[in-house]
Amino acid sequence: MATSTPATASVATADEKRRHRHVLQALTGLLLGMFVSMLASTVVSTSLPVIVHDLGGDQAAFTWVVTATLLTTAISTPIWGKLADLFNRKLLIQLAIVIFVLATAAAGFSQDTGTLIAFRAVQGIGAGGLAALSQVIMADIISPRERGRYMGLFGAVMAVATVGGPLLGGFITDTIDWRWNFFIALPFAVAALIIQQRTLHLPPRPKTKARIDYFGIVLLSVAVSLLLIWVTNAGKDYDWWSTETILMVGGALVAAILFVVVELRSKEPLVPLTMFKNRTFTLAVVASISIGIAMFGTSVFLSQYMQLARGATPTEAGLLTIPMIAGLLLASIVIGGLVTRTGHWKPYLIVGGVLLIAGSYLLSTIHYDTNFVLVSVYMFLLGAGVGMTMQNLVLIVQNTAKPTEIGVASSGVTFFRSLGGTIGVSVMGAALATSATNLFTDRKDDVVAALMTLGQKGAAIGEQLQSGTIPQVSSLPEAIRVIVEDIYAQAIAHSFLIAVPLAVISLIAILFLPNKPLTRMTTSERVQASEADLATVSTAEAMETLAPTDTDRTVDAAPGADRAAETVADAADEASRRR
Repeated sequence: MATSTPATASVATADEKRRHRHVLQALTGLLLGMFVSMLASTVVSTSLPVIVHDLGGDQAAFTWVVTATLLTTAISTPIWGKLADLFNRKLLIQLAIVIFVLATAAAGFSQDTGTLIAFRAVQGIGAGGLAALSQVIMADIISPRERGRYMGLFGAVMAVATVGGPLLGGFITDTIDWRWNFFIALPFAVAALIIQQRTLHLPPRPKTKARIDYFGIVLLSVAVSLLLIWVTNAGKDYDWWSTETILMVGGALVAAILFVVVELRSKEPLVPLTMFKNRTFTLAVVASISIGIAMFGTSVFLSQYMQLARGATPTEAGLLTIPMIAGLLLASIVIGGLVTRTGHWKPYLIVGGVLLIAGSYLLSTIHYDTNFVLVSVYMFLLGAGVGMTMQNLVLIVQNTAKPTEIGVASSGVTFFRSLGGTIGVSVMGAALATSATNLFTDRKDDVVAALMTLGQKGAAIGEQLQSGTIPQVSSLPEAIRVIVEDIYAQAIAHSFLIAVPLAVISLIAILFLPNKPLTRMTTSERVQASEADLATVSTAEAMETLAPTDTDRTVDAAPGADRAAETVADAADEASRRR
């Protein structure tokens, strides 16, 4: 066995420092791009109730402002992932930033909810690219085992964006105008593009012929869109059991079946269904759907809870949701470090699944006057559950996927998480709207009595409530405000209950995940090792066909064998050094 000398140890240390410096340089632009995406999303989160109120929107409009972005994010994520396996990843992520930020800025000029929803849909296309490509590029430059070492940087970016974004958005809404929330990300986007151009240097991609599954894109869009439109409008514009329901659900099922057929026959499928033969990928997808519902659904409606059920202003709502964000950040940073140090990931995923169930259930029990300390604990548990599971599910899929399929594997998990979030927000929004309507009907006498005490002002408030427009609860008189807060608190808590059984399914999927150790090789190193292995096998097979007396051909084959052996040895040394 070879022993390491001080000289070789010094070389290895110097090489490790160079590699660490290279990774940090590459991550700078990537982290700023993620910051732009998160800031543009979180800065409007606490302002949405005010925005929808000012634009004259109802609960359905509020839901669609959120689901439009999630829907196009979900649909575009596997497309970006497929493009990442075919084209220049650096150029793609820069394109995604441009699309995202321009659509976000355009949304700031919206004069009605329809225009806002349209621009938010375009925004989701860019968000899908940032979500998919950031994971793929991370796999290019950081091995799964080393990922936790850099989670502190990602945690810092998440902290600034997720804590600072809502606070900044609330402050801008309360002091200037909510439209400026959509413009705030522009200077950061320009800086991200410049820094990425200077510091993000990725390994060259092999030349491949691009084939895009356009038919699959259309079918997937139709299937998901029909399902969401049905869920959002059923029970309000038409009955749950009606001709519209049959047409929409039937159309969604037909489009889904055709999508599966197309994917099975396509040479370059949008979502390679053969990947579901991989047990890790399949179970991670099941878990990601449930986590998407818990993460997106609860975070969206927690903002509504703070403003509609507790009478908070947008700025106050940003402050009140900090416990959930703190749980997410602490869990992702601490668990990321432990995964790198120990190499074990499954125990943390299981604990995260349990916390997800606990947080979802406890949030379904809140009222308008629940002690805020308890609400904070519930939010922290939910955030910690998401922090322990979300990124680690992508990590273990990248760890087992083929190097040539890292893009579609990473984006596949992200796609189903976004899809789960899209469906979750739609279902929870529909449940909230239905519950609120029923509760207003049940308490009609109380509402009328309270409004009568307010005279002419009460009549104006009554017309607003009757129209279905989301009220600005913090500005309502005390007599009616308590009733409205109680109604919305019950409706929102009822919608949170939907996430509980799905969180249980997520935990079951996590329990059955194969507990495979994390590799220390990046995607690029795995590709090089695979090519070296192939070269060795090809050379060995060729030499076996040579006759012993054919000395000339034997001599000619030797250099190729030597080169292949050297490549394998280099790859083995690299892998050994990282261990």
